[in-house]
This record gives sequence, C-alpha cells and structure tokens, in this order.
Amino acid sequence: MTNYFLLSVLILALLLFFPVTRLVWVMSVRRLQRKTGQELSETEIRGQLKRARLIGAILSLLFSWLFNLSLVSPTGNA
Repeated sequence: MTNYFLLSVLILALLLFFPVTRLVWVMSVRRLQRKTGQELSETEIRGQLKRARLIGAILSLLFSWLFNLSLVSPTGNA
C-alpha cells in the first residue's frame, strides 16, 4: 500500500470518528433508557461512551479503508 492510500484512510477515518461516535452513543443511550424505562446514571453513560468510541473507531476505519480502496487502488493498477 502506498503512503498516499494510508494517509487518506487515516484522514477520512479521523474526520468520521467524531460524528459516528456521537451517533452510536446517542442511539445506545436511548436504547438502554427505553429498555430500562429510567434515566441512566453517570457511570452507565460513561460506559456507553467508551463502548461507542470503540465501535466508532472500528466503523470509521473500516468504512474509510473500503471507500478509499474503491477510489484509489493501493497497488496502482486501477
């Protein structure tokens, strides 16, 4: 893989990380509140944020890699 390909994957993943993490976090907190029928404590909200960050990082990197792979061939054979 070329340096340009890796750099473009990392930049796009970084740009996607924050909105994806926020979206996953909001959806998981709302789902858990609806499931339990009550407001979550601060520790539960922090736990959901840690979980959302992990999921957001994985989704951002995966999407960024696949997107850049479809646009730029890493071997230069496009």
